[in-house]
Amino acid sequence: MDKKQKLDADFIERLAVILNDGELNEIEVNCDDFKIRLVKTPESPSSITYNGAPAGALMAAPIAAAPIAAPVAAATESDDLAEHPGAVTSPMVGTAYLAADPNSPNFIQVGDSVQKGQTLLIVEAMKTMNNISAPVAGKVIAILIENESPVEFGQSLIVIE
Repeated sequence: MDKKQKLDADFIERLAVILNDGELNEIEVNCDDFKIRLVKTPESPSSITYNGAPAGALMAAPIAAAPIAAPVAAATESDDLAEHPGAVTSPMVGTAYLAADPNSPNFIQVGDSVQKGQTLLIVEAMKTMNNISAPVAGKVIAILIENESPVEFGQSLIVIE
């Protein structure tokens, strides 16, 4: 397997992890020399086409991500909270807003009790406002981001206990 094929396989594995771990149902990437589309359906965790054809050998085995080495850094309280089991993570890359508009109060404050399904914040992605809802009822113990801050996929945003 040459370097380009290895890169493509690693790239596909990372996309599959994003698809399976996130709230997405489909990912499609078009580049100059290839097109890849991953679709999650109720019948199977994901199906993959590569350059328009089923990816055959890739479908034969579950796709797993290779471990990524984390940089060594001093642990802080926010780092600890980001790993908290009640951390609510971003399902996408975008800009986080803690209020519906600049003149409105924040959706939540630290110490608030929230109900499952209650809007916690909004993440804007590609000019679309996406409500991020509480996955469980509980008490907000930390807000890990600032209003209008950029967020990454999987980044911990809020901690509910």
